[in-house]
Amino acid sequence: MEIGIIIAVVVVALVFDYTNGFHDAANAIATSVSTGALKPRVALAMAAVMNFVGAFLGQKVAQTVSEVIDPGSGSHGLVIVMCGLLGAITWNLITWYLGLPSSSSQALIGGLVGSALAAGATANWDVVVDKVVLPMLISPVVAFSLGFAAMVGIMWMFRRANPGRANRGFKLAQTFSAAAMALGHGLQDAQKTMGVIFLALLTGGYVSAGDDLPLWVIFVSAAAISLGTWSGGWRIMRTLGRRIIHLDPARGFAAESVASGVLYSTAYIFEAPISTTHTITSAVMGVGATKRLSAVRWGVARSILTAWVLTFPAAAFVAAVCYWVAHIFLP
Repeated sequence: MEIGIIIAVVVVALVFDYTNGFHDAANAIATSVSTGALKPRVALAMAAVMNFVGAFLGQKVAQTVSEVIDPGSGSHGLVIVMCGLLGAITWNLITWYLGLPSSSSQALIGGLVGSALAAGATANWDVVVDKVVLPMLISPVVAFSLGFAAMVGIMWMFRRANPGRANRGFKLAQTFSAAAMALGHGLQDAQKTMGVIFLALLTGGYVSAGDDLPLWVIFVSAAAISLGTWSGGWRIMRTLGRRIIHLDPARGFAAESVASGVLYSTAYIFEAPISTTHTITSAVMGVGATKRLSAVRWGVARSILTAWVLTFPAAAFVAAVCYWVAHIFLP
């Protein structure tokens, strides 16, 4: 029975990975599509490829995710992990339907913690606070500030440039900044699924704590998030690319460049699974605020912020309910 539960957990983890892909596809390409720098299908194809490549560029974030909870061992521990994933998937689908760019990362961590608490298992609060909660709170502030500063620098450097020529140049540059953003998304978000699968294998006794990620785990996680990205996330793309602020190519380039830089630094330096959604949305707001503060549609931003605040507890609650239901049928 235990091997069957492990297979089921891996399948559910890959379903989460797929929903992460279509839920967060807008992160990498909404700005480029909205400015006309890339056609939607071209942008999606590029994002899918770069997501796949990015998944192979590190394992530190996956290790952090695998340490968020200690579900114990055996079938009971695997049920805890699966219910955490179900909580995250449910919240992803709700926010996707509503068109809100909430955080898949926050949903995943919230789901795992909620399931663990419902089961009376241990949540590693030092890891949750130091490597998850604090980076997720700080990264949007950093992205907003750097986005604002980067755009101010661009406006000063190109203050005498021909507007038409400058726009064409930034549209071309956005091809590279969007690719960098998609690569960072794969580096961050595919690893989160890898971490959960590794946690399931660890719980089932198939790997040890100090082992490297098996290659098949990396490959299937990369493939699932890429397929999800290719299927698109048009509802969220509209929110991120148009409803927050109408971006021009220069601002799109600045937002993508800043966001990708934050993703790389947190993955490699701090080993923190931050939210790509929080990061790019905050960068978009930062570059938009250089136009004038009223140019940013703060009402839409407030709705997004509400989704951010609700994500962790909502996913935790759904995961806890899933565990209580599962515990009835799998005592």
